[in-house]
Amino acid sequence: MNPNDTLIRAEGLSLRYGKKLALDNLSFSIPKGRVVGLLGHNGAGKTSLMKALVGLAGHDGQLEVLGLSPRRERVALLQSVTYIPDVAILPRWARVEQLITLMSGLHPKFSAERARALLKRTSVQTTDKVKALSRGMVVQLHLALIAAVDARLMILDEPTLGLDVLSRKAFYDMLLDEWCDGERSVLISTHQVEEVEALLSDVMMLNEGKLVLNISLEQIDQRFVALKHSPQTAEAIAAAHPILRYRQQGEAAALFDGAPPAEVSALGQRMRPSLVDLFVALTRAPEINPQRT
Repeated sequence: MNPNDTLIRAEGLSLRYGKKLALDNLSFSIPKGRVVGLLGHNGAGKTSLMKALVGLAGHDGQLEVLGLSPRRERVALLQSVTYIPDVAILPRWARVEQLITLMSGLHPKFSAERARALLKRTSVQTTDKVKALSRGMVVQLHLALIAAVDARLMILDEPTLGLDVLSRKAFYDMLLDEWCDGERSVLISTHQVEEVEALLSDVMMLNEGKLVLNISLEQIDQRFVALKHSPQTAEAIAAAHPILRYRQQGEAAALFDGAPPAEVSALGQRMRPSLVDLFVALTRAPEINPQRT
């Protein structure tokens, strides 16, 4: 891979808050043209990682974003990286056109013309005040402003939290249609695993600060095997040590990391493992896994 094609590179990345280890020795890279889902329970380290990527948190180990150090070269980095945190707030008193004017003065790579064009995909008018908009409209406005920056990397932390399903779909449709072009990459942190699976090219899973999965969706089918089976074969399936036993559409199923023995495969019907099943298998909510790093 051409080094210029790698937008994020981390080696032995760790981050602490006092005695708490929020990120534990992460190593990964993200090339251009990818839509990467960052999955994990609350407290898994997702927001800590995103803050490190944009220079808002110190860290140990090596981290480069667009070939720059996020902490030492943050001003230069933010010329080409955009970030929407989970607590993003737009001033309620402002009109949309005022925000476009403000962004034009703040960011050298912001296009007011593009922002207005993106807003035409929504029901938001440039004369509207933020306080008069619904939450879904505010999120779409925020995306239009951010997507109007000529950046190479967009980082989104729970961007559609609290929105209804139609608002979430509108957000992701605009993101994919208007921003993803095969050169730029997006890193999305979300709990809505089922909804984003069809949008993603890759997935990274964090569990208590550790990177437990970093894989493309194409590779999931090659590495993981899910078998739907009858109750009569449950004991034999369990003896092969699947990483998860669950039910799929009312039928028993098992998930394996790697192909099980041929005699075990013959006991069931192979099906595609879902991202949700992998998430359940590879991560554990704090209430059922009280051990801490």
